[in-house]
Amino acid sequence: MIKFSNVSLIYPNSTTTVIEDLNLQIAEGELVLVIGPTGSGKSSLLRLINGLVPHHTGGILAGSIEVDGISTAEVKPGGLAHLIGIVGQNPINGFVADTVEEELVFGMEALNLSNETMRKRVEEVLDLMSLAALRNRTIATLSGGEQQRVAIASALVAHPKVLVLDEPTSALDPIAAEEVLSILHRLVHDLSLTVVIAEHKLERVIQFADRIVHINGAGTAVVGTPEEILMNSPIAPPIVELARTLGLKEIGVSVREMRRMTQEFRDSHEVTQQETASISSKPCVNIKDLTISYSGKNAVNSLSATIYENEIVAIMGRNGAGKSSLLRAIAGVSDNAAGQVIVNGIDSQKLHSKQRRENVGYIPQEPSDLLYGQSVAEECKQADSDNQIDAGTTFTLLSQLVPGISTHTHPRDLSEGQRLGLALSVVLSANPRLLILDEPTRGLDYQAKRVLTKMLIDFARVFNRSVIIATHDVELVAELATRTIFVADGDIVADGPTIDVLLSSPAFAPQVSKIMAPQPWLTVADVVRAIEADK
Repeated sequence: MIKFSNVSLIYPNSTTTVIEDLNLQIAEGELVLVIGPTGSGKSSLLRLINGLVPHHTGGILAGSIEVDGISTAEVKPGGLAHLIGIVGQNPINGFVADTVEEELVFGMEALNLSNETMRKRVEEVLDLMSLAALRNRTIATLSGGEQQRVAIASALVAHPKVLVLDEPTSALDPIAAEEVLSILHRLVHDLSLTVVIAEHKLERVIQFADRIVHINGAGTAVVGTPEEILMNSPIAPPIVELARTLGLKEIGVSVREMRRMTQEFRDSHEVTQQETASISSKPCVNIKDLTISYSGKNAVNSLSATIYENEIVAIMGRNGAGKSSLLRAIAGVSDNAAGQVIVNGIDSQKLHSKQRRENVGYIPQEPSDLLYGQSVAEECKQADSDNQIDAGTTFTLLSQLVPGISTHTHPRDLSEGQRLGLALSVVLSANPRLLILDEPTRGLDYQAKRVLTKMLIDFARVFNRSVIIATHDVELVAELATRTIFVADGDIVADGPTIDVLLSSPAFAPQVSKIMAPQPWLTVADVVRAIEADK
């Protein structure tokens, strides 16, 4: 179905090739996973499939790419719309209509399908993606995860032979992500749909993948089965890290396989209790009777909570539960909030300029909203100046989080993960007393997440700061958060130590805890500590 023949790609002003001499054949009805470090070229590889690269992006392309026998060099991306559906990293940039149903219909109108056919397909995909309740909603009012499901639905409704997805589960809660991937898996097996996915949250996807293409960031790519690639890959999900830690001769790509492989280890350990971290008793954020409404409907219902100094609090819940609305209200940037939010003794709505930077650092789901410079160097220099810190401090933070970014690059030319790293560096350089992050791991690989985790833990403990994160990344929460608040339909339904909240929820439990149950271990580090304690 898809054939790469001696394909090489380099962008203007770049000193390294993105892809070099790649030969790859993807069969009909195959699900292929593309992995690699942040900024390594995964998105470029996906865009080569429908010709967006180099037709719309520029660059020098050598070799040939064929999809269902059609050369991408001879046909522009629009000429492949009937054959290939593509969903980008940031779905909001690809929408052209106002409402969900209009967006689904738009692509089919461009293909000149009959009204009867369009009506039938709309109903099918609304049910398939659990979007029936949202059909008349304005897309701009949907949560990030809901927008992602709409984007996937609008690609599927055209009945493509090939579906290309860039970070399709990055904004989805664990249950929604599992549903979407199960749907794709069923379409692959039942309809022979060919699916190519680039994804950083490998723990969600590897059990569905037939093969993996690993791009190492230096132009070369390795292709093989998940077991072959992940056995030695520096990029590995917790399930693989656990197999390596326990010295297993082979890896499992699902919880079921790993439970069978680790039964002897689990049986040889007594069930232990984990200690919870000590937290300051000094409040940083006081929320009292907070209500947030949109068009007469409450997103947050009379919510009250207190967050203390040096706490790292994770806000979790399904898509559309009110997490982002809550964060905006805490940051003082919500126009729809009633009630009171006090940050370090000040009403968050009354924080301005320097006082705001010193008290609250807020990074929304779309980090580009914070970036307005013409280059990475300009952004970092401006942050150093605004925050009155030594020149180069912001770029040093960026280099730790996402190494290898050129100072001359325009922020819009960075990958999603690199843009997040830049925005985070700009905000962190102000050393705010409260840091608020909305989906901070979108586009970050495992190495970048490890750096981010250490940076945030040090930020909270060493500088006695508070961190609030809204995320669907249960593995990040397990590694990072001291406390987890679970939100549903604008209400708090669980609030307590992270280990208690995660272990009580089968859907939101991390992989290691599912494999090692009934042991109360959330992470590979917990398992390592248990092994060392037995020595």
